[in-house]
Amino acid sequence: MYDFEFKKPGSIKAAVAMLESEDAQALGGGQTLIPTMKQRLASPAVLVSLAGIAKMQGVNVANGVMTIGGATTHADVAANAQAIPALVALAGHIGDPAVRNRGTIGGSLANNDPSADYPAAALALNATIVTDRRKIAADDFFDGMFGTALENGEIITAVRFPLPKAANYQKFLQPASRFALTGVFVADTKDGMRVAVTGASEEGVYRWTEAESALNDTPEASALDGLSVSPDGMIEDLHGTAAYRANLVGVLTKRAVTAL
Repeated sequence: MYDFEFKKPGSIKAAVAMLESEDAQALGGGQTLIPTMKQRLASPAVLVSLAGIAKMQGVNVANGVMTIGGATTHADVAANAQAIPALVALAGHIGDPAVRNRGTIGGSLANNDPSADYPAAALALNATIVTDRRKIAADDFFDGMFGTALENGEIITAVRFPLPKAANYQKFLQPASRFALTGVFVADTKDGMRVAVTGASEEGVYRWTEAESALNDTPEASALDGLSVSPDGMIEDLHGTAAYRANLVGVLTKRAVTAL
């Protein structure tokens, strides 16, 4: 590690001001940033921790929407998001207890790891990502592998999830990292069925629109018979081939629909 300045503001306004410093970086749970710094792949001069901002923590349900503060840990989501059981199950199986008690939903979404779980939930549930500057629909937020619509210094202060009629997340676990080798989140929303896939595509999380159309016509797993995902553009590594991941998308989607 190297020398850097550490700041822990108590308000969003103070955090935004601190992030205006040259080479400053927001710090959520640090589950990705700290290892990256240790490997010298990133070297911010100032770390601005968001962990002390009370306004960015907690889970609240009102008017058919669940709002989760951007600095809320995975463990707290798993313990307090009962209005969306699929989200409870997702959060409760991220990493191990150490990761779940440090990592945050805002940090996960901002990082947009191609195998992370929360991006699939946000996309399938048609979430709104709230920042210190604006509100961004999940469909407009994710921008390829590790890419998002966030601008420099912009902070995810909360995530708003409209309560679905039903939802389910199926994850094929990569046992070493506990990331999703492939994961599929299916949600029956007021606007229809939404299917989001993580861990499979080189472009990161995406919606499987063909499956959505089939399920909107017939909301049963049998509606997916005959549908397949092309292996082109799928991740291929020592854990699984592109064809393997493409097949998993179909298998997991059927499991999620059956579980609904």
